Amino acid sequence: MLNVEATQARAVPRRSGAGSNLSRVLRYTLVRGLTLLVTVVIAVYLTILIANGGGYVDQMRIGQIREQVILQMGSDPEMALLTVQQRKQLEEERVRVRVEQLGLDRPFMIRSFEYLWNGLTLNLGSAEYLLSDSGSRQVRNILGERLPSTLLLMGTSQLLLFFCALFVALFLSRRYGSFLDKLVIALAPNSAAPAWFYGLFLILIFAALLGWLPYGGMIDAPPPQEPLPRALSIAKHMILPVLSMFIANIFASIYSWRTFFLIYSSEDYVEMAKAKGLSDRQIERRYVLRPTLPTIITSFSLMIITLWVGAIVLETVFAWPGIGRLTQQAINLYDTPVIVANTVIYAYLLAVTLFLLDIIYSIVDPRVKLGGGGNRS
Repeated sequence: MLNVEATQARAVPRRSGAGSNLSRVLRYTLVRGLTLLVTVVIAVYLTILIANGGGYVDQMRIGQIREQVILQMGSDPEMALLTVQQRKQLEEERVRVRVEQLGLDRPFMIRSFEYLWNGLTLNLGSAEYLLSDSGSRQVRNILGERLPSTLLLMGTSQLLLFFCALFVALFLSRRYGSFLDKLVIALAPNSAAPAWFYGLFLILIFAALLGWLPYGGMIDAPPPQEPLPRALSIAKHMILPVLSMFIANIFASIYSWRTFFLIYSSEDYVEMAKAKGLSDRQIERRYVLRPTLPTIITSFSLMIITLWVGAIVLETVFAWPGIGRLTQQAINLYDTPVIVANTVIYAYLLAVTLFLLDIIYSIVDPRVKLGGGGNRS
């Protein structure tokens, strides 16, 4: 009987401890989610204010409406029958009607919160100037047409860059001080130049001088209809932009990862593993890659997010029909819905990724506890 009561007494703290852990995790999840949501709201609202110039763009739109009304009235022969005063009144009336239809007669601050709500609820609406290839003004159609091109270009280049840099850095960490290691260190400063800078030289060499590769675009004109020739044409157009991004980032990435691996390779437990006679592959897998796994996951996750954004200048230099070039066109035209849509989706992707990373850390690294705290014994 006494043994049963003792067992029950020991079980009560265990249940209460489990409940405390669950409560802490739920509280952390709620606080973290609300923090990221507030951050997204602030970022999107600032984008709206900047994209509209604090309301200045609306004044430009009203001026464009007035100009369109004047041109329409000037081409109408019936306007010649009206007096100057009548034409002026009719002009003001038509301008007023169009301004009210677009909601530009209301204060900008009120409409800015409407833009914010539409953006946060992914009600992307219609673009003001840009069109999709099918002639649609719907922002989701415009983004939907450009997104596959950006994912293809950025995905190929970034994945190639990430895994090449990772494996080469791991190889160099075992050959510290070798000729190849010194060569990478010497070439690392070349990554200070952006990808489009190297792209200009590659175009000059391989397109202008040698004529081996196209200057830009995504596919030959007219585009091949068969799947295989079409895929080969796209691959040929991808070579220069992918090579530009690879050259611009590979040496700095290798140097960064190589230094990171060297730090963990010099730990005492690695030296002890070597003394035990473990092979280099076992040491790398157990004592180098495993503790660096959270950092590798973070780098890979943030790289995946950048696939959406594209490279604005690079896509413009190579005339690549992607999200980056679309963003540049939207900025030039003050096409606020397109700019806000890009920002909202990127902000959501970043917030969700950061939220999931916290959970992944607790899975791959037992030292990390969600919500902090925890019983120590």
